[in-house]
Amino acid sequence: MKLFYTVVAAALTLAPATSQAQQKFEFEVATVKPFSIAQMDSSVTLGAKFDGAQVRMLGLTMRDLLGAAYRTKIYLIAGPEWMATERYDVNAKLPAGASQEKFPEMLQSLLVERFGLKVHLEKKDTPVYALLMGKPPLRLKPIVEDPNAAPPKAVEITGTGSAAGVSVNMGNGSTYSLTGGKFSATKIDAPTIAAVLERFTDRPVVDLTSLKGKYDFEFPVNPEEMQTMMIRAAVAAGVQLPPQALRLLDGGGNPIEAGAEQLGLKIEGRKMPIEYVVVDQVQKTPTDN
Repeated sequence: MKLFYTVVAAALTLAPATSQAQQKFEFEVATVKPFSIAQMDSSVTLGAKFDGAQVRMLGLTMRDLLGAAYRTKIYLIAGPEWMATERYDVNAKLPAGASQEKFPEMLQSLLVERFGLKVHLEKKDTPVYALLMGKPPLRLKPIVEDPNAAPPKAVEITGTGSAAGVSVNMGNGSTYSLTGGKFSATKIDAPTIAAVLERFTDRPVVDLTSLKGKYDFEFPVNPEEMQTMMIRAAVAAGVQLPPQALRLLDGGGNPIEAGAEQLGLKIEGRKMPIEYVVVDQVQKTPTDN
């Protein structure tokens, strides 16, 4: 039964949203095809791979692609509902000598060319969870990185999921998983901790901790919390769940609040002005390659 899976756009989109670049950046060549998970089994693997100048994005939704293109989170993208369910297979090659840092701008150009994309930015007061420092001690294990380590030749970002749990590899040793009665993460910084936790709750999580560096952490999750978090993850990934599954959220509370407390952090509900990417126009079917 194809109920639970997760996607990895959050790993691609950890900087503020930007408007269309003044200078136009484009892939040297690119192919875009619709992708369907209908013929796949209950465990689904989706993701992105950067290998030198080659980029492969498999099974990401239009919402995920927009998140990567505008360096923003998928909940900050407003547009047609189908953007959360229609998926694509994108193969692209960066121009010779081009920096991978310009990948988002190249993806913007591709979406404009193949999907007729038009967007604007708009700030809205939004209910969020603030991630704050909580009651000491802080139970995050700091990671000491080798400053002389060579950068990886390839970065592969993948997500797998089933009814048993989810696991995401964000590349360069950064991972998180919810399985086996625990939530664990390796080599992630505070903004990414917030981005990861928000995939298992009902509103954005904003990092206000001022923590620096990268950390490992782990906290236990009981069966009821696991059920709530898995359903939240499925909803965030655009899975269309039956009403009986959504009703299980009633009374489920906010499991990440208890998890944050176990780490010496705190979750607090607030309203904050947040910048959205508003889609004015986009086609569901890409133009021919």
